[in-house]
Amino acid sequence: MIKVKAHIPNMFTFFNLSLGILAIVSILGEAYTVSALLILLAAFMDRFDGKLARKFDVESEFGKELDSLCDLISFGVAPAILIWSYQLNNIGVLGLAIILLFAICGAYRLARFNIIEFEGFYMGIPITLCGGIVALLTLYSINYSSSIYFTGLIMLFLSYSMISKRIKLKKR
Repeated sequence: MIKVKAHIPNMFTFFNLSLGILAIVSILGEAYTVSALLILLAAFMDRFDGKLARKFDVESEFGKELDSLCDLISFGVAPAILIWSYQLNNIGVLGLAIILLFAICGAYRLARFNIIEFEGFYMGIPITLCGGIVALLTLYSINYSSSIYFTGLIMLFLSYSMISKRIKLKKR
């Protein structure tokens, strides 16, 4: 008999992925506020999958990999497309290069996270946090005027911060 509790963390992970996909679909309809809010809700859901896996003692390599794949969509691809569609498409190829770098750095950070054991700290800022910041930046830009170049610089800083070995955050 299959244990139901073993699948609960993965259900949260799939919900995170679903929210990321819905965020991308919302961008296609130019519903930027909805998209940003879906990314933030996905970040909230992402907090639970690992906690539940540990609580139910069902942590697995499969779950870790699944979480990273879903996180790349929800916090790497969706925020990059959101900020490009809302603002950075106005600076042409440079805007495209910035969002590609953001997604690539996010993928690199997730891959590194999956193969390295960190003792008491995380190296680089988590992609979930960076994707959430991009969603918040978009919400800010929708409500207040903001410079495209400032947004581009923030995106470059977030990209670097995900892969930096100099930035270390203590695990909770």
